[in-house]
Amino acid sequence: MNAAGGRRRKLVVVSAGLSVPSSTRLLGDRLAAAVVGHYTSVEVQVVEVRELAVEIAHHLTNGFPGRKLAAASDAVAGADGLVVVTPVFSASYSGLFKSFFDVLDRDALAGKPVLIAATGGSARHSLVLEHAMRPLFAYLRAVVVPTGVYAASEDWGAQGLAGRIERAASELGGLMAGLSGSGVASSAGPEEFVVVPFAERLAALKG
Repeated sequence: MNAAGGRRRKLVVVSAGLSVPSSTRLLGDRLAAAVVGHYTSVEVQVVEVRELAVEIAHHLTNGFPGRKLAAASDAVAGADGLVVVTPVFSASYSGLFKSFFDVLDRDALAGKPVLIAATGGSARHSLVLEHAMRPLFAYLRAVVVPTGVYAASEDWGAQGLAGRIERAASELGGLMAGLSGSGVASSAGPEEFVVVPFAERLAALKG
């Protein structure tokens, strides 16, 4: 999908991977690329939480953000949508990942579309998306897209992962576009994202 007009949307990828290279960062990059593939008028910025670890610790103890942390916080607050990716530690998101969101302004994510994703060594940890990440971002009043993406070691290169990435990216892009399809056209034909009131849906079912 291509934006026919209007300002460019800003997508921020928050990656909490600890190694270089990182499968967590790789998943974040693939998700961002998929969003851009659907909606070309998207500007992508990556926040590597690993690089902010010292400033996050200082902020938690003295209440003042360092220069890099302040810039990352501003980027998140100014984003039209977020892709947030964490490695799985002890069956949950990493402490560094959680600490980053702990130091943000309390309203930074309110109403903001968020795509949640995680990486781990085993498919057994895939429920981290539902039992840990989704409740966290619901508490932060973000709008979490329906499809979360979990990538275990054996998922890389598998067809199923690519399909989940594409579906989640399409959902996030739709929310970033405003849920109305305004100014958005699909190369495969018109596709609009319309919010239908619950009462109207219920009436249609009864009919």
